[in-house]
Amino acid sequence: MTSAVCQHVAELGPDPTASTQDGCEDCLAQDTGWVHLRLCLECGKVGCCDSSPEKHASKHAAEAGHPVIRSFEPGETWRWCFVDQTLA
Repeated sequence: MTSAVCQHVAELGPDPTASTQDGCEDCLAQDTGWVHLRLCLECGKVGCCDSSPEKHASKHAAEAGHPVIRSFEPGETWRWCFVDQTLA
């Protein structure tokens, strides 16, 4: 059985370099905390997940129009498309 991959995920190139390895870029600047980290697969911005108080990854996707993130947690490789609401 094969699963369909959305166009946004199918068009991805190599992962961009992460903006930081230290945590959520915006939480670090605001001195707030996060639960899990996400990497924008268009520009490399590291943001926090929707379980985090500030939800910076989702905010970045909405503001910048960058549709796909991946987990930035060790050992996790899944990707999420905000546009198509699809896990890959």
